[in-house]
Amino acid sequence: MTYLRRAVKYFLQITLLFVAIIGVLMLSGMVSKDVSVAFRNGWTSIAYIFGLFAVMSAAYPFFGYGKRNIRAGGDPAEIWPAIDAAMEARGYVKEGEGRYHLASAINRAARLWEDTITITPVLGGFQAEGLVRDLSRVVMSIDHKINNYGN
Repeated sequence: MTYLRRAVKYFLQITLLFVAIIGVLMLSGMVSKDVSVAFRNGWTSIAYIFGLFAVMSAAYPFFGYGKRNIRAGGDPAEIWPAIDAAMEARGYVKEGEGRYHLASAINRAARLWEDTITITPVLGGFQAEGLVRDLSRVVMSIDHKINNYGN
């Protein structure tokens, strides 16, 4: 269900962005207001564009969300304060046990409120799950906070 919800959100976001850009171009006179002139095949082209948006939106949750491992030794209970500090430094606030979301409302809205990162203890450390583009920075920040690399 989460996958479908994310796909629908991205379809709506891409569609609204497309409509806004074409609307501005049409209102400014840069593009004809007649759809059959503005697009080679008229409304058929728009149907193809929306179909492409649907395919892209259906694929994005598969590639856009993932899991990353964080190597850590020791008792997880002792490491959680360092993880909380690292997440706070990256602009996240604690939502629940092991769940964080962005503090900035603007950043949350830009990610369609799909900005939650979940961190769970696993054998050998922790596993972070969330938006892939945010995970690399977060995992690196946590890794440097909890592991001593001779610093």
